[in-house]
Amino acid sequence: MQLVALLLIGFSLFTAALLILGNILQHREPYPLSSKLAGFALVISLAAIQWLHLQFILEQEDQTFSPLYILLLYCIAPSFYFYSRRLLAAPARLSPWQLLHALPVPASLYIPLNGALPLAFLIGSGYLLWLAVTVYAMRRQRRRFKFELLALAVFFAIAIGVVALGFIWPLLTESAFIASYSILIGLAFFAVTLTLLRFPSITADVAEAAQAAYAESTLKNVDRQAVLAHLDKLMREEKLYMLETLNLAMLAEQLQLTPHQLSELINTEFQQGFSRYIRQHRIEAAKKLLLAEPEASVLSIGLSVGFSTQSNFYTAFRDMVGMAPGQYRKQLQQRGQDTFQGVALPDRD
Repeated sequence: MQLVALLLIGFSLFTAALLILGNILQHREPYPLSSKLAGFALVISLAAIQWLHLQFILEQEDQTFSPLYILLLYCIAPSFYFYSRRLLAAPARLSPWQLLHALPVPASLYIPLNGALPLAFLIGSGYLLWLAVTVYAMRRQRRRFKFELLALAVFFAIAIGVVALGFIWPLLTESAFIASYSILIGLAFFAVTLTLLRFPSITADVAEAAQAAYAESTLKNVDRQAVLAHLDKLMREEKLYMLETLNLAMLAEQLQLTPHQLSELINTEFQQGFSRYIRQHRIEAAKKLLLAEPEASVLSIGLSVGFSTQSNFYTAFRDMVGMAPGQYRKQLQQRGQDTFQGVALPDRD
């Protein structure tokens, strides 16, 4: 068990460093400062706890259940709330009253150590309940991101395990508690890595779904049919999706809508967010080019339809088509050869 814990601690520390570096270098999405700081605090707190676990397992230094350890524990739940509220609750601004969520952090310095640990996990269970209620409120949007919801369910299951561990810790030895907690944190980092690799735009998609779930209609005085016709023209004739820098605000300006109106229109009419809507048009164009231009490289086709990198193109293509673009082209070419020879293959799309 300790060997598994050590492996996952190492993975956690490495992943935490990549997540922090990636957020520092990433400028494409305008994250609110409060959300970005909360994300840093969450990752740093979890990584620091794993570092203390590592010191304990290697018998170099025991700072578990120390004031520092307790302080880090109390940082996790508020940091999670301030980061995820932007994604799941679609709030307008951070109100002064919501700053009370950070109160347990300084208060942890004055809580007796024998009661601080169970109280930290009790607070965590409250935020877990908030997460369950918030995700349930988005149930009407589940068709749009059912696989992303599966990823959230995995995080929810890990969080339940952490909370349960916090309540049964008096029944465990210190070594068993540290190893178990290290494994659960490591699994959380592993789940984050897989989710970001599989759904690189999950934060934007979930945020748009939350906004659609909570916002009142902004389209009461909008001629939907006229706007939809204009949108279709921009996509099919002018191929605006090929513009790599295209974003919600730019497209909304072309349609003489606000970004909120366009976001709601796409959500209600196409049952998907803006990001996925644009990726879908790009993938459909790429599918045609893969067959029409057999001499063109897969990368050049991906870039020509609006993707900024090869990895973004491959990930989006796999997500929507179920296979890599090169494999898709080979399958189409083979199907064409067999048809030419008089053997028509059944359509697999």
